[in-house]
Amino acid sequence: MDQAAAEIGTAQTDLQPCRPRSGRLLAAWMLLAAALFGVFILLGNWQVRRLHWKLDLIRDVAARVHAPPVAAPGPAQWPQIARGRQQYLHVRLHGRFLEGAPTLVHGTSRLGYGFWVIAPLRTDRGFTVLVNRGYIPATLPGTPAYAKLAPPTGETSLSGLLRFPEPGGGFLRPNQPARGQWYSRDTAAIASARGLPPVQVAPYFIDADAAPAGSSTWPRAGLTVTHFPNNHLGYLITWYLMALMVAAAAFYAGREELRLRRKIRGE
Repeated sequence: MDQAAAEIGTAQTDLQPCRPRSGRLLAAWMLLAAALFGVFILLGNWQVRRLHWKLDLIRDVAARVHAPPVAAPGPAQWPQIARGRQQYLHVRLHGRFLEGAPTLVHGTSRLGYGFWVIAPLRTDRGFTVLVNRGYIPATLPGTPAYAKLAPPTGETSLSGLLRFPEPGGGFLRPNQPARGQWYSRDTAAIASARGLPPVQVAPYFIDADAAPAGSSTWPRAGLTVTHFPNNHLGYLITWYLMALMVAAAAFYAGREELRLRRKIRGE
């Protein structure tokens, strides 16, 4: 009898309705939901801004890349470059390449892993621009063919895309000027390593345009990547959906708490 009574009591306990949470616990849950909702909304808004920035960048780059080349910005325009203006502007240069071995910067292109060949060009306007003459395979340095990669002598003209410098070289592979190891196109550091007066060196470099069709010589120019992935729409939808899910969960939890409290009061 005692065992049967205990089982009946347990069954009655299991059938008792859930009790509402304490006010403090409910407030903590709601504050957490509000914080998560706010964070997800802020992340979504940030992706909206990033989406507009990326669309503007794609539009501007497409217009600049295919526009006729203009004169490379001179010293009077360099402050605009320092503020992040005129990226991928199609420009033209005229002058002479300076003597000396080129600077080889580790890098990848659609042709594989290798080096970018950087050489300084003294313009006829009195300032110097570092020119990325193009890509060479990693196996080329040290071969007889590499000795033939010297830039043209005498007066030369070229066109290309204006690029912003890449300071440092990154955390995992920093540039090592003393050893001639370069992992980014850091214009100021490369110019300093070559002993070029910093006030005369442009705060940008130029990716040279591709050689005429049919040319297969190294270095191979015209490999600048001008197509940018744009995943910001998917990201912003994800963040806003997560905010909506948090709001829906908080609404459901609040409604259930209100129902339980009314039931206990007998309403």
